[in-house]
Amino acid sequence: MTWLLIILFGFLAGLVQGLTGFGAAIMMMIFLPSILPIAESAGVASLIMAASVLTLVLRYRHDIHFKRIIVPFLVYASVAAWSVHLVRVLDVHLLRMLLGGLLILLAIYFSLNKNAGTKPYPWLVAGIFMIISGFFNGLFGIGGPLMALYFLSLAHSTGEYIANIQTFFLIDIVYITTLRVFNGILTTTVIPYILVGMVGAILGTAIAARLLAHLNLGLVKRYIYAFIGLSGFYYLFF
Repeated sequence: MTWLLIILFGFLAGLVQGLTGFGAAIMMMIFLPSILPIAESAGVASLIMAASVLTLVLRYRHDIHFKRIIVPFLVYASVAAWSVHLVRVLDVHLLRMLLGGLLILLAIYFSLNKNAGTKPYPWLVAGIFMIISGFFNGLFGIGGPLMALYFLSLAHSTGEYIANIQTFFLIDIVYITTLRVFNGILTTTVIPYILVGMVGAILGTAIAARLLAHLNLGLVKRYIYAFIGLSGFYYLFF
């Protein structure tokens, strides 16, 4: 039953990642902490997500703009490298609630304000998004929602948005996984969980890619805002 659930949540993770550009780790973290410690769960979720992310990067490779990715990644990665050590000493439940509340407020704001996110953010706002995302990525392996808003504000098409955010996540997966391995958080014992989850993630991503081809950026934005709100409710109440 455990393996079937891993495939199921991997499938849902790939589906969500393919449609919104983020969220695979969120879906996996609903289930993985019930069978693994939270630090290991975050690492396994990130690696399961790698299958989905790599699939999307290859599909949208012609729309990648590396100049939009480098500086945000350096800020995000620097904070994640620091916060990855804090999962054992901070009040994780309180932090999850704070993140949940923030995401709900953002989802409401962007859903109601039609002009929000239609142009690039000031560097101060973008920097805050990067710092918060990196912090929570190091703790839970979940740094997607705010980075989705950042890359969405720069995109002129669905393909451009998906290409840049997935390339960002692919670089991040390599980086943060290396940190977790060197810190002894991830070992070879979790490889079976990763491989089984990847099967579901690839299937989910393949279906999402077919659906995404028929969606314009405006509709994708609505899905993104809705999923950010749902993510917030999950962090706040579970």
